[in-house]
Amino acid sequence: MIWKLKKWWRNYIFQHEPITEAIWQDVLARVHFLQGLTQPETLQLRKWTTIFLHDKKINGAQGLIVTEEMRVMIAIQACMLILKLDLDYYRNWLEIIVYPGEFVLDYEYTDEMGIVHAIHMAASGESWLAGPVILSWEDVNNTNNKQGYNVVIHEFAHKLDMLNGTANGCPPLHRNMYPRAWTAAFKQAFEACCKQLDKGDELVIDPYAATSPAEFFAVMSEAFFVKPYAIQQYFPQVYQQLSAFYRQNPAMRWPIGVNL
Repeated sequence: MIWKLKKWWRNYIFQHEPITEAIWQDVLARVHFLQGLTQPETLQLRKWTTIFLHDKKINGAQGLIVTEEMRVMIAIQACMLILKLDLDYYRNWLEIIVYPGEFVLDYEYTDEMGIVHAIHMAASGESWLAGPVILSWEDVNNTNNKQGYNVVIHEFAHKLDMLNGTANGCPPLHRNMYPRAWTAAFKQAFEACCKQLDKGDELVIDPYAATSPAEFFAVMSEAFFVKPYAIQQYFPQVYQQLSAFYRQNPAMRWPIGVNL
């Protein structure tokens, strides 16, 4: 009964709070990795994006005025991660804060050993457990880069990771997935990337992936959607696990060998 009521409410929002056709088509054209979607996938993405915009507050910081097109640009990329999942994966938090460009993180935290760390650094995105997602609009708008960098996918991958608590690189897996297989695939790939960096070799993904298992999962999620052939070729076991988790196969959406 509750499920039926939720379905009815979501359909009501989709029908009564539509995204204008002009904005929708403009954003689809600008976010290049969306162009391989099938018609049913595009319709589902539009539905999730519409309901996401109803459920979440997107507020500008430092005087930034967030337009409707900016809201759709953020929401459509966030919803790509849960296209074949459900909006409930983004439960228990409300707000997205958007800065014009990079912002400064300035806080302290205590690690598992009881050591206090002071953080003061420029960032393009940040996700807080049960708190907001913080984004740099300059980076959100940079959807067509050769590095496969995507701050929205990165930060919302952290949100999925945090569904188990503190981000550790392993979101809650589906019943037909095996935690040992996930851990083995990601551990092997993470250690290989760290060794490559130690030798001074160039990675096919953002070197920030080697920071921690949590960042590795977020960076891999970016590349999975934006440059899937690179992950499929160099990290086939990770690609297989991500495909099972997101229930998507982005490499099938583009001609063989094409990376955005």
